[in-house]
Amino acid sequence: MTVTGERLRTGRGLGTSAARPDGVPKVSGTFGFSSDLHADGMVWGHVLRSPHPSARILGVDIGPALAMAGVHAVLTADDVPGTNGFGLEHADQPVFARDVVRFTGEAVAAVAADHPDTARRAAQAIVVHYEPVEPVVDPEAAIVAAPIHPDGNVFRHLVIRHGDIAAEGDVVVEGTYEVGMQDQAFMGPESGLAVPDDVGGVDLYMSTQWLHVDRDQVADCLGLAPEQVRLTLAGVGGAFGAREDVSMQVHICLLALHTGRPVKMVFSREESFLGHVHRHPARMHYRHHATRDGRLVKVEARMLLDGGAYASTSGPVLVNACCFAAGPYHVPNALIEGWAVRTNNPPCGAMRGFGAVQACFGHESQMDRLAAELGLDPVELRLRNAMRTGDCIPTGQVVSGAAPVAELIRTCAAAPLPALDPAPSPMSMPGGSGRAADAGRVRRGVGFAVGFKNLMYSAGFDDFSTARVRLDEGVATVTCAAAEVGQGFVTLAQQIVRDVLGVDEVVVAPAETMTIGSAGSTSASRQTWMSGGAVQGAALAVRARLEAGQTGPIEETYEHHHPPTFPLDDNGQGNAHVSYVFAAHRAVVDVDLDLGLVRVVEIATSQDVGRVLNPVQVVGQIEGGIAQGVGLAVMEEIVLDRGLVRNASFTDYLIPTALDMPTVTVAALIEEPEPGAPFGAKGVGEPPTISSSAAVAAAIRAATGLALPRIPVRPQDIALA
Repeated sequence: MTVTGERLRTGRGLGTSAARPDGVPKVSGTFGFSSDLHADGMVWGHVLRSPHPSARILGVDIGPALAMAGVHAVLTADDVPGTNGFGLEHADQPVFARDVVRFTGEAVAAVAADHPDTARRAAQAIVVHYEPVEPVVDPEAAIVAAPIHPDGNVFRHLVIRHGDIAAEGDVVVEGTYEVGMQDQAFMGPESGLAVPDDVGGVDLYMSTQWLHVDRDQVADCLGLAPEQVRLTLAGVGGAFGAREDVSMQVHICLLALHTGRPVKMVFSREESFLGHVHRHPARMHYRHHATRDGRLVKVEARMLLDGGAYASTSGPVLVNACCFAAGPYHVPNALIEGWAVRTNNPPCGAMRGFGAVQACFGHESQMDRLAAELGLDPVELRLRNAMRTGDCIPTGQVVSGAAPVAELIRTCAAAPLPALDPAPSPMSMPGGSGRAADAGRVRRGVGFAVGFKNLMYSAGFDDFSTARVRLDEGVATVTCAAAEVGQGFVTLAQQIVRDVLGVDEVVVAPAETMTIGSAGSTSASRQTWMSGGAVQGAALAVRARLEAGQTGPIEETYEHHHPPTFPLDDNGQGNAHVSYVFAAHRAVVDVDLDLGLVRVVEIATSQDVGRVLNPVQVVGQIEGGIAQGVGLAVMEEIVLDRGLVRNASFTDYLIPTALDMPTVTVAALIEEPEPGAPFGAKGVGEPPTISSSAAVAAAIRAATGLALPRIPVRPQDIALA
């Protein structure tokens, strides 16, 4: 990691690497994660899931499970007192399947028992009579196939027409690209504890990304008023989008209310793979038009996203994929069509960089193809077309904020390249400890990619966050329902209050729904801007009362909104976004040409950050995001076989370990304060993932000379080419 000592200076206020309040407990093993929860008299829950991707349910016999000693409850769709449906965008997913199942892993029943093994065995004892139905697993076929859900098979269809869609360039290149299904693969599987009260309500302690929306969905399914369902954030072991959607929340609350006892549930790793959404697999066809000197004339793209069985956030993910399909370049003309469709594959939703990751692999593969056709250096081609402030994206929206794309490209490309080792150790070669590589057949490649994405929610969504600051005898307490999922908001909240109020002791209260309004979701790189802005507003209101001479406890609550956004029109035009964030990545890889094994040697990056508020946390986000980008590029994919998940474990679903991670070099953090953003800062969590995968794929192409139109790049894609 290349970051100066001045950058990593320690301190307490904004701009310094203030220590995380949860840091020591996490590294020492004393931090309480949701899986550590306990309540006196609690029982354990377990969910019975469908083994079929598509089937009719002919009957369910819960008698054998109820007859087992230690079983307290067995619940099915008939036991749901409210709406038997939930979902972030549309309530199209049943709490329990009643007549049909639509994906492998769909919940059919839930059990409560006095031991987790008893609950598991009782769930297995339930007899479900299925009649398998031919699944729809091809997203292209799903567009015109018979509907597999009453809401139809198309979640969203979007067309963006920009400029002269009949324009043509002197040079035209086209290609078809694919991105596999990636899992968020957080270390802590889903877990939670539901505790019933004595008046029909329930307290839920859960690892989640959006407390208030969870509360509202759970209350609707339970047939309760929202205030009867009280959520408190439990310790979160990673999120990356998969905890935005309801997983076990309704099930454990139903079991708790039915048994009158606290109910705890912890997913196994296999259940976690089956029980949450994943990154959308994508098929993309591109056609780029350019002048002979390398100026883009028009970009045409067709984006197809497989949303799986239920909607989740497929609509917004498609909007992002289409909005950013042309990349961070000046593109005067564009025609982009996108589809997000329903299949009998596992549901897909938000994952770090949602939509922009898939699009980036497509548009950056095209830029490399265009550079080769023109005989230009890939970096030079990107510089000639780099977006600037005042340019517009294909939706016609002008980028009014900071857009330092050219500077990102130059600084990243200028970072020194790692030297070739004339006598590499086996551990530093592809295959590592397997000692399989022949040094004479290892080739090095260098690849480059640039990506961008919106910050916050878009297209007319009423995005806001609420925070309260209380000052009493020199101690400030911050209350905000922003979910701390590892990104460091609890640190940032303390830093903001210290700067605004000039106090040293700042306590961040637990995130909950009982005493404070919504903070929105910890996603879309929005919490620094939205909840950071809410904390700043509340602290400024407290300071104003202090300056007016008020003494004693002072408390202020502030609701922070960003400027309004608007839905896209029928031509895909409109001001749908608030702000944008950019990053460039350069990857260096070594490839064993015979075995198809890849070692990512180094990734250099330059990132647009607005203003650095906590240097060490920025670096941590960059490293973590690049790890997920490397994983998607060369190893991470959920393998499906006609709707069946074949690798629902970390034995078979591979993620980068410390031995797989490359050296990460931060070439530059570009600080151009963003107008309207609190402190001028931009969210930093998603850009490291967006273009790092595309850069690694480009480097492998450079080393092998192969087209490699799909990620992850598998050994057979190289060795058997």
